[in-house]
Amino acid sequence: MAVGNVLGYAAGSFANLYRLLPFTKTSACDVYCANLKTCFLLDIVLLVSLTAIPLVSVPEPTGCSSSAVNNYHRPDDDGQFQLGQVKSAFKNLGKPMWVLFLVTALNWVAWFPFLLFDTDWVGKEVFGGDVNGSAEAERLYNMGVRTGSLGLMLTAGSLGAMSLAVDPLSRVLGGGRKLWGGVNLLLAKALAATVLVTKMAHKARNRLPPFAPPPAPVKLATLSLFAVMGIPQAVTFSIPFALASIFCSDSGAGQDVGVVD
Repeated sequence: MAVGNVLGYAAGSFANLYRLLPFTKTSACDVYCANLKTCFLLDIVLLVSLTAIPLVSVPEPTGCSSSAVNNYHRPDDDGQFQLGQVKSAFKNLGKPMWVLFLVTALNWVAWFPFLLFDTDWVGKEVFGGDVNGSAEAERLYNMGVRTGSLGLMLTAGSLGAMSLAVDPLSRVLGGGRKLWGGVNLLLAKALAATVLVTKMAHKARNRLPPFAPPPAPVKLATLSLFAVMGIPQAVTFSIPFALASIFCSDSGAGQDVGVVD
């Protein structure tokens, strides 16, 4: 996942990605449209290739008996059976699981605004651009969006590195719950740091000519913030599901982990 995110966000940081497929740029599709179209086409090629490789290279056992097939297909009971499993999963949940659900929900309430508006924040607040403004303001906004994509690439890179350290850090700190609590504090500080970076960019902009990009310290602070965000993101993608597997009962393990998801 981290490798795919790194490649995807790296592609979004290139201003002339469309040159890989020059035919994507037309009179009706400008540079930004062509870059997006190129990303989609490359994505389609990768998905088809990665789907075809396991289909061709991985053998699939066959030869199920007719009795097994007849016992498996029960169209009259499938709906009631699945609904009963869902009811049983919620009914048998203990207090630790409900606390886990609540903390996970609040955790993602904090994550979604950043994940949805991070590149827009860099383009507007850090670079001072405006997508609906003049040509110079739009140029600044596009520069900020590309810088935000580069920052997301750093987020994915630190996520991949941190994912390798989750297990040893959990052992050192005495459990996954302590690690999750610590990185949630780090997440809160990182989100609060967006205000500091915004104020830093505004002060720097007052000392620069109109429509000038922010100085190197502001860019460095922005990219550093993105890199730090990968640490709590790696823990958010792993620890809650590990805790769900520990807390849930043997009879409803699959449903409980699915509810967390």
